[in-house]
Amino acid sequence: MSDLFHWKVAVEAPLFEPLTYSSSSELNLTRGQTVTVPLGKGQRLTRGVVLGPSDPYENSKLVKSIDEEFPLLPEKYLQWLEWLASYYIYPIGMITQLAFPPLKKALKERKSRRAPVIPILEKSQRPDLTPEQKKVFEDISIQPGFNVHLAFGVTGSGKTEVYLRLLEKVLEKGQTGMVLVPEISLTPQLIQRFVERFGDRIAALHSQLTTRERTVQWWDIVEGRKSILIGARSALFCPLPNLGIIIVDEEHEPSYKQDEKLKYHGRDSAIMLAKTVGCPIVLGSATPSLESWNNTKEGRYQLHTLKNRVGDRHLPTVELVDLRASDDKRPTYLPHWMSLELFKKIQSTVEKNKQVALFLNRRGLSPLVICPTCGHTMQCPNCDINLTLHANSHLICHYCDYHENFKSICGECHDGEIKPLGLGTEQVELDLKKLFPYSKVARADRDEIQNRADLEDLIKNMETGEIDILVGTQMIAKGLDFPNLHLVGLVLADVGFNLPDFRSTERSFQLITQMSGRSGRHIDKVDGAGLVIVQAYNTEHLSIEFAKNHDFEGFAEKELEHRKTFKYPPFGKLISFRVQGMHLKLVQATAERLVARAQHLKSTYSLYQSLDILGPAPSAIPRLRNLFRYQILLKGPQAKSLNQLTRQVLGSQDWVEKGTRIVVDVDPISML
Repeated sequence: MSDLFHWKVAVEAPLFEPLTYSSSSELNLTRGQTVTVPLGKGQRLTRGVVLGPSDPYENSKLVKSIDEEFPLLPEKYLQWLEWLASYYIYPIGMITQLAFPPLKKALKERKSRRAPVIPILEKSQRPDLTPEQKKVFEDISIQPGFNVHLAFGVTGSGKTEVYLRLLEKVLEKGQTGMVLVPEISLTPQLIQRFVERFGDRIAALHSQLTTRERTVQWWDIVEGRKSILIGARSALFCPLPNLGIIIVDEEHEPSYKQDEKLKYHGRDSAIMLAKTVGCPIVLGSATPSLESWNNTKEGRYQLHTLKNRVGDRHLPTVELVDLRASDDKRPTYLPHWMSLELFKKIQSTVEKNKQVALFLNRRGLSPLVICPTCGHTMQCPNCDINLTLHANSHLICHYCDYHENFKSICGECHDGEIKPLGLGTEQVELDLKKLFPYSKVARADRDEIQNRADLEDLIKNMETGEIDILVGTQMIAKGLDFPNLHLVGLVLADVGFNLPDFRSTERSFQLITQMSGRSGRHIDKVDGAGLVIVQAYNTEHLSIEFAKNHDFEGFAEKELEHRKTFKYPPFGKLISFRVQGMHLKLVQATAERLVARAQHLKSTYSLYQSLDILGPAPSAIPRLRNLFRYQILLKGPQAKSLNQLTRQVLGSQDWVEKGTRIVVDVDPISML
C-alpha cells in the first residue's frame, strides 16, 4: 500500500462527497484531471474528476485510467464547480459532469440538412454610439478585474451595442467572452447581430442544438477556434480559456433559474464565476430584478443608466382599457376578450401595412373545461390541474403531457354538455382570422414553436412582413426586435396578478413593460411612437400603474418596501424543501418530521434563532405527475446559516419515509 497515492474523486453518482481512490505513481494524477474509475459492487466504469490528494483509505479501489480526451479542468473553474455544489447543496460529481460535452470528440459529424448553428453573414457597419451608450461603455471599460455592472436601459436604448463594444475590447486583449440569454427565443436574432460584427468567431450552446452540434460548438470554443460563446444558462459549464467578460442579457428573467436537478440560478452563478476568474460581469435589463436593483442601491453593483431609446425615438404610448367598463359597449360581432378600442387600433394598424402583436400568457383554446349542469371540471388524472382544450378535439395537461379526446357529454353526470371557459392563444388566433380574413395571422407558443427551425422561420416571417398579426405567449415578450411592429396588445393583463407567489407583482410589471417594449422600436421621432393597449379587469393594479408610465424606479421603491416588511428577498434568503411521493400519508409524515427536526435544531443552537420555519403545507399544485407534494420554507437574513441548517436537517436522510423524496431549492424563484 505504501507505493500507492490516494485521491478524492468526484464521480458521476448522486453522492454529496467525493470518493477516495488509489493510484500508482506511474499515473501521475493531478487536480482537475478526468479519470475512469470503477463504481459500486458491479464495478461498472464511470467518469470522475480528481479533486486533490486524500487521506489513505484501506479499501479504496484503483483508478482505472486517465481520460486523455479532455484537457485539465482549469483551477479557477474547478473552484467554481465546488462552490456550486456547496451553495446549491448538490452532489459534486453530478455537477462536474456538466463540464463535458455530450458526445465523444472522435465521432464524425454527420451531414445534416439543418441550418448551420452559426450563419454566414456579411459584416455590418458599426453604428455611432449615443452619448449615453458611450458613457456606459467607457465607465465599464476603465475598471479592470471583477466588478458587477448593471446596465439599466429602457427597451430599445441600445444595450446590445454596448455589449458588442465591450466584447471587441476583450478580443483585442486576446481574451474570450461569454454572453448569456435567458431563452432560446432570444438567440437567433442575437447571434445574427454578433455574427455581423464578429464573423466566424462566434460559438453557441443551447437546448435546441443536437448533441453533435453541442459537442462541436463546445470544442470550438475550448480549443480556441472561436472566441465568443452565446448561450442559455447551461453555457456557463463550458470552460472558456482566458475568460475576459461575462454578459447576462435580460438578467431579470426567471428562466435563468433551473427547475430540475441542479436548481442553480444562471445569473447568480455567472456572478460567482466572474468573481472566481477575476473578470467583469455586465447584467442588462430594462426591468432589473429587485435583487440586482437593491444591490446597486447598497453599492455592491455599479449602476449604468440608458434612459433614452436610440435615435431619440419615443417610448410607446400605453393606453389602458378597463374590461369591466368596456363590456357594455362591445359590439356583438366582437369576441368576449376584445374591446372595441383594441379592435379599432388593430384595424387601423393593419390598414397601414404595419404589424400587430397580441400577448396572452395562456396556451390552447381554453384553459378550463366545465359541465354547467353538475359543475364537474376536466382535470388531469396525474396532477391537480385543469386540462386545457386544444383544437376543439383534445385535452392536454401542460405539466405531464397527459392527453385525452374531448367528449361533449359530461362523463360525470352523463347529462350536461361540456363547455370550454376562459381563453387561450389558439382561441385568440381563431377569432382574429374571422375578424381579419385578409390579414396573415400567426401564433407563437410552445405548441406551435417546437424547435429551432420553427423559431427561425417565425422571426424571418415577421421581418419580411409575411405576418400581419402575431399572437403569442411569453415567447414573444422578451428581447425580440421587429422593425415594423407598431401595435402591441396585452389581451388579459390580469393573468398572473394573483398567483400565490411573492414575486407575482414584480413578474407582472416586468412582463407588461417588456411586451410593451416590442412596440415602435424603429419609429422615427417625427412619426410619433408605437402604441400599447393593456386590457385588464384590475387597471389599478400596482404593476399596471407603474408600467403605464414606464416608471421602473417608482415601482421598485414601492415593491421593495413591501418585501422589507415581510423579510422576503432581497432582504432575506430562502430555501424551500419539496417533499414528494405517491402516497399522501407518507409524504405528510416526512414533511412533519422534517419540520420537527428543523424546530429542534433551531431551539438547540443560537445560530438558528433568527430563522423562520414555515410549513409544512400542501404545495400550490398539490399533486403533479402522480406525486403528492408538500412544501416547507426556511427564511432568514443570511445564506450561510440557512445552508448549514439545511445540511443538518437532511443528515443522512435515513429518517425519510420510504417512497418519499426531498427536493431542496436554494433561492427559489417560483413558489408554485
